[in-house]
Amino acid sequence: MTTPTVNRALVLATCCVSIVVVVMDISIVTVALPSIRRDLHASLAGQQWTIDAYTLVLAGFLVLAGSMADRFGRKRVFTIGLAVFGAGSLLCGLAPDIGWLIAARALQAVGGTMLNPVAMAIVATTFPAPAERARAIGVFGAMSGLALVLGPILGGLLVDGFGWRAVFWVNVPIVAVAIVATAVFVPESRAPRARRFDPLGQVLVVLVLGGVVAAIIASRGLGWSSPVVLGLLAAAALGVAGILAYEPRRADPLLELRLFRSVSFSGAIVMAVFALCGFGAFLFVTTRYLQDVRGFSALDAGLCLLPVGALVLALSPVTGRLVGTRGPRWPLVVAGIALALGGAASAWLGPATPLPAVLAVSLLFGVFLGTVNPPITNTAMAGMPGSMAGVAASLASTGRQTGTTLGVAIAGAAHGVGWVVAGLGGGLIVLALVSTSRRAVVSAGIISPQNLSGEMSNAASGRSTRG
Repeated sequence: MTTPTVNRALVLATCCVSIVVVVMDISIVTVALPSIRRDLHASLAGQQWTIDAYTLVLAGFLVLAGSMADRFGRKRVFTIGLAVFGAGSLLCGLAPDIGWLIAARALQAVGGTMLNPVAMAIVATTFPAPAERARAIGVFGAMSGLALVLGPILGGLLVDGFGWRAVFWVNVPIVAVAIVATAVFVPESRAPRARRFDPLGQVLVVLVLGGVVAAIIASRGLGWSSPVVLGLLAAAALGVAGILAYEPRRADPLLELRLFRSVSFSGAIVMAVFALCGFGAFLFVTTRYLQDVRGFSALDAGLCLLPVGALVLALSPVTGRLVGTRGPRWPLVVAGIALALGGAASAWLGPATPLPAVLAVSLLFGVFLGTVNPPITNTAMAGMPGSMAGVAASLASTGRQTGTTLGVAIAGAAHGVGWVVAGLGGGLIVLALVSTSRRAVVSAGIISPQNLSGEMSNAASGRSTRG
């Protein structure tokens, strides 16, 4: 039975609300960090973990949440995610110390993992016609980008007007309305065949991400030669070795390593990490610079980032059309150039830098963010078999969250963060050229449906023989 048009619009609106609160909570907290530091006596590492506890959990559990929704029902998991996210937000606002806040942020993110990929799946099943689905996903994606860049502005308003706890409490009534809307308007759906759970793979992924991020954050105080830092890096390396040895042996692995044979897909994942690492570092450093160095209020700091949001709104639709007609290469190159220039320019910001120069840096990052997301998604999905589209999209989202996590970690640990960001922009340009080359197009054939199904049959027969 076809879902009425009005109901479909309300389903899309409900999913958009969920993605807005999840994504905005990455950036809205950045302008609240100086107030959190003063009120809770938080160290720099504590401020970093306030952001990274959230993004790390999002990155580590996105794929698991998607498979849970496919198995147990997307509406059910989505509703649970909203409730957990709301409870985590409430606990964040009640935090008496930084340890409580970090733990509550992790709980928030557990709920958030059940919203992002699940909402995308709900949108896809609600709009079965290809043209309508494309428009709906376009709206969904635009809301995600807009939430990321408008977070600091809303955060500034709330911090200046009501205090830093308000940036968390504002989520509670929004989530309550979304739960009611989900119960009334969102239909239940499941995948025809749910992927099997991969608990060991999940543990290995968290070990890798957590080890690397913890090592980077700890290195500022302990040094890279510290036994603690070296132990964390060794644990992450063991996790990588475990993933490479274990995941290819599973019929339904958490990480589909076969997809990385495609140069386009591999390049897109690395570009997602580079891009959001650069933006995460910029956002963390810039909001602290504007408030701690320049003495701006939280609202004024948020308004200085308004050019980023304005350009994302203006450029994202144009970029989407350009990718559809000309391909992803040149938008990615433009994004890489803007990121490199923005990083280099931000390295020269000081206490007396004229405000127009500060705003010009925000403009460069706006050009970057407005041109980078559509081509990355397009490149990740290029030549991807339909049976793997959901997994590929989840891995691309994981790459973005991983990048944001690493960016915040690097922002507190590295000297000359602007030059690091500029280097990431240069890497993005190189990857853009490689991942859209003729060789990349040819490599996509390696993961054709026929090849993948043949490998799965061989793997199954191999397990049967060994059994």
